[in-house]
Amino acid sequence: MTKHGAKIWYFVDGYLPEKIGSGPMEAHEALMILNPNAAAATVLLDFYFENKDPVKGIEVIVGAERVRALRLDHPGDIGDLKIPSLTQYSLRLRSDVDVVAQFGRLDTTQVNMAYYSCAGFCTSSENNEANK
Repeated sequence: MTKHGAKIWYFVDGYLPEKIGSGPMEAHEALMILNPNAAAATVLLDFYFENKDPVKGIEVIVGAERVRALRLDHPGDIGDLKIPSLTQYSLRLRSDVDVVAQFGRLDTTQVNMAYYSCAGFCTSSENNEANK
């Protein structure tokens, strides 16, 4: 059987863009999680900040063979955690099954808005104490 995804993902360049103006596109960051498995995935999100203690263990369920898009500027998507704009943070995703994760940012602070996405660093090492 072919393995797809990993149980642990890291995204280190979190920095919510400032929301400027009232145009049709809203600046944001998002975390997309694909669960290609026949069973639901229980995902825990850990947020690390430059100048304050981490917030760990925010639970998100991703249904079997489903994708879940989490807006990181919407507290309701991430356990009511409010990440202020222009705050440096990093994110660790821990899942009980292998998932595929991708991070995206839409920056509308300039007329020529920019969108980028990236896959994070992933590992399935369950025996590494640093990942628990």
